[in-house]
Amino acid sequence: MPIDLMAHLQAESMRFGDVLADTDPTATVPSCPDWNAADLLWHLAEVQLFWGTIVRDRLDDPGLAEAAKPERPSDYGELLALYRRVSDELIAALANTADDVPVWTWFDADQSAGFIRRRQAHEALIHRLDAELTAGVPVTDFDPALATDGVTEVLEWMFSGVPEWGAQTVDGPIGRLATTDTGGQWLVQIGRFSGTSPNTGNVYTDDPTLSLITDGESSFSISANARDLDAWLWNRPTLSEITVEGDAAAAFQSIIHSGVQ
Repeated sequence: MPIDLMAHLQAESMRFGDVLADTDPTATVPSCPDWNAADLLWHLAEVQLFWGTIVRDRLDDPGLAEAAKPERPSDYGELLALYRRVSDELIAALANTADDVPVWTWFDADQSAGFIRRRQAHEALIHRLDAELTAGVPVTDFDPALATDGVTEVLEWMFSGVPEWGAQTVDGPIGRLATTDTGGQWLVQIGRFSGTSPNTGNVYTDDPTLSLITDGESSFSISANARDLDAWLWNRPTLSEITVEGDAAAAFQSIIHSGVQ
């Protein structure tokens, strides 16, 4: 059965706002310690405003959406009101847009509203967890199907692929990831990336990469229930232990723990 991404986006976004409405704006976000509650609220507000503008206006240029961003409100109540408004606008824009409508995204392989729908459902899920951790309230569970898709999404979109101006060599250890409650399985292979960015001039030499692959003999494995594996890949706390087997898993963990926030 297909995942109802719109329902999850709406529920997770609402929970996020409701939790932060009763949270001290200066409270530190344990999972993102450089942020406080107000920073977290502003982050998801500007993210949802940006993508809502992209979808609503069918934009093929991110600069126009960036230009639409307002100044960050200094008052926490005003910031919360801004968040609720732009969240509603994102949900409305996506509800009125089919997955195959072309729009700009940062992922070259998928320039569609469907990409944004999926990405924003997972964005709201992970930041809802951040909000609960910040508020010190009980953490609500992840939907198992959504969390399983979250594992696929983070491996496909956040860690796989390299820019066209670089060269990738995929010759490292192969590992198997698995969700113990939903039967999800993924094969990943560690590789290396080298190149010079034409935009920044930054030079990359044998930087570690991950690639999803379809077959191969694994030398390490990582498993957990879907909720915990998804959270762990996003460097968020888990509710139970992650099972890690094989010495080569250390290289995989290093890539994950230096990656997404």
